Amino acid sequence: MPRLRSPSGRLLSIVVVAALFVSVLVGAPTPARASPYPPLPVGFDSTFLSNLSGPDLTPGSSGTLSYHVGDPARFLPMTGVILTLDVYAFNAFPGNATSSVAVAGTPVLVTSTASSTVVNLSLPSLIPGGNEAGSVGVATATNTPTGTFAVRTALVFAANGTDYRLASRGWFSQSLWESATILPNGSATLNLSMLGVSGVTAETSILVASSSWTWALVAVLGASFVLVGAGAFVYFRRASKSSSGAR
Repeated sequence: MPRLRSPSGRLLSIVVVAALFVSVLVGAPTPARASPYPPLPVGFDSTFLSNLSGPDLTPGSSGTLSYHVGDPARFLPMTGVILTLDVYAFNAFPGNATSSVAVAGTPVLVTSTASSTVVNLSLPSLIPGGNEAGSVGVATATNTPTGTFAVRTALVFAANGTDYRLASRGWFSQSLWESATILPNGSATLNLSMLGVSGVTAETSILVASSSWTWALVAVLGASFVLVGAGAFVYFRRASKSSSGAR
């Protein structure tokens, strides 16, 4: 059975993902497209994918990762909706050593047709204001190491004959992300055209620990990253928009 977690614990796991795995992303792939996807208005991108919640597990146990895809802003009818979930990075405990997921016992995402570290979920078409809630299984092995496994996300759909793609931080290299989020004067921005996507989605995590004491120590080690991740998120949401999809 998955461990129950308080709301503050879930917030910790979601926010800490963005900060814990920055060093892994230097060679991470970026969404490939000859021309950028059209950027969505400021703050509009965050309405499409929400309520991401990865499980707290012990080695050998299983749980579920839940999500909600919707159009609360009443966009155009959405067709060809595909949600990608990808376990892409690992932060070990003890030692706090960050690496890719090329480790024995990496958790896998389980659907009715697949069991892998990455799944592509075809979702029903959505009418304006419609929504779709769902979940995928998460399975660990007895040799799954203790630590935090980051899950990056991407969402593609078509509306009124136009294709859109939203992707989370984990799909972009360190250099590209810095170029798109830091202005020459050092202040923060968010240039979607440079990233080549319509918006940025959230990430979540799968936490694996062998005891409640380990959970407490993981929380302590991750606490310093929460302020950094939360501050950046709030700033980007408030950043003013400029031309060419920059925020």
